Amino acid sequence: MNQSHPFGATGPNLTRRGLLQTFTASGLLVVGGSLLTACSDDKTAPGGGGKGKAGGRLRVGVAGGSAKDTIDAHLGGTTDPDVARGIQLFEPLAMRDKDFHLEMLLAQSIEPHQGRADAWEIRIRDGVTFHDGKTMDLDDVIFSLKRIVDPENPGTGASSLSGIDMSGLKKLDDRTLLVPLTAPDSGFPDQIGQYFNTIVPVGYDPKRPVGTGPFKFKSFTPGEQSVFVKNENYWQSGLPYLDELVIIDFADDTARVNALRGGQVDAISNLPPSQVSSIESGGRARALVAETGGWQPLLMRVDQQPFQDVRVRQAFKLIADREQLVQQALAGQGQVGNDIYGRYDEAYDSGLPQRQQDLDQAKFLLKQAGASGAQVELTTAPFHSGVVEAAQIFAEQAKGAGVDVRVRKVNEATYWGPNYLKWTFSQDFWFTRTFLAQVAQGNLPNAPYNQTHWKDPRWVQMYDKARTELDESRRTDVIHDMQKLHHEEGGELIWSFANQIDAVAANVSGIEPAKSGIPLMSYGLKHARVA
Repeated sequence: MNQSHPFGATGPNLTRRGLLQTFTASGLLVVGGSLLTACSDDKTAPGGGGKGKAGGRLRVGVAGGSAKDTIDAHLGGTTDPDVARGIQLFEPLAMRDKDFHLEMLLAQSIEPHQGRADAWEIRIRDGVTFHDGKTMDLDDVIFSLKRIVDPENPGTGASSLSGIDMSGLKKLDDRTLLVPLTAPDSGFPDQIGQYFNTIVPVGYDPKRPVGTGPFKFKSFTPGEQSVFVKNENYWQSGLPYLDELVIIDFADDTARVNALRGGQVDAISNLPPSQVSSIESGGRARALVAETGGWQPLLMRVDQQPFQDVRVRQAFKLIADREQLVQQALAGQGQVGNDIYGRYDEAYDSGLPQRQQDLDQAKFLLKQAGASGAQVELTTAPFHSGVVEAAQIFAEQAKGAGVDVRVRKVNEATYWGPNYLKWTFSQDFWFTRTFLAQVAQGNLPNAPYNQTHWKDPRWVQMYDKARTELDESRRTDVIHDMQKLHHEEGGELIWSFANQIDAVAANVSGIEPAKSGIPLMSYGLKHARVA
């Protein structure tokens, strides 16, 4: 990451109290809360569990999957099946819980070093073991961080950890690691607390996946299913409840829902919104509905025609009837979006004018851009509930502005194949994140999933300023400027924040709705019980 930072390598002094106040402004008050509550070695399971006996087998049908599925600890994270598997086997130092609070996991605490935000102290939990019986230590943490950012084979979280000065990592004692940064970053706990930044043992072999997670590897067939067994030595006492967990890929929504109806599986991710009422009829299953900050954008590559012209991007945003999209593509299960993300971030600017459909203005902008009567192919695939439906509805709406949007539906293997990140006009889905963490993943020149190829130097400059700004008010101002720029000129048409809808059989408990947008309580299946 070759970005300049206005504070250089050393930021201004910052008190613990001041930093906690800083977290408040950035939506990270919960981080502060976690810092305070994590200063013990409490290994008790934090809630969940529900009713039902321990033991048994849970079969979970997840949306998507293909021959490209991976079980590598650091290369997954883009499809539901990969996320579902990874969370059972591997754990990060911290992770957002169902209420979008940052919960300490393998870290006991993550605190600023000497009150500054350009270096952090990570204290790991005592007595955590990997599936092979090895005790987790700081060498494993260092190995994992370096493996994630390996330039020869960067992991999903490489961008989020790019601010770490890897050559300066230093053990302060047997359990405390000093992590220097190349520039101050008040959001570091959130950057490292992504579900894909997991800790694996030194010498990790993806062919024999070993982690610290609640379940151990038994078998894996890409595009079909994976089987896991209980980790009897899991560090959270009493968890998991299940003896065995089976995760089954279902590329087709109907097949997945029918599998739950027919008793072939006990839980499913991504219940189609139109099925909420019917799945609960008869009392054999119940739907789990959560309002989230997850979003499903229409993606316009800003470096390709016709979207190189900002007026075309603005016109397409004005074509969308967002309320109709939510009502028809999501059966009303979502909230209207306004072309910016980070809904649960305290710095989310809800004061920006809500963009409404305006076909006359869209036609005017297209004419000004010389793009009247434009023809565009919209590539889509059934990788998430409502995605294909949204593409078809938008194509109909575009006719009102004289635009010919031709929907091309491909299978998931094709969509996530060599042309992924290259489609001119396409779609995707993202889970709930704080604003700056999302920018690092998808809207920087070197972000791993820069789908719109957004490389605006004004944006990068503001991002660097926001990340290093330690005053909460000034940082919020900068983030608002970023959101205004993105709202006006960005390549993402964010028409909704979709509810996350899953379903479980009536005899399954312990899984609750979660704000994260990650299905089935962020795939927290260690809490599940089967009666």
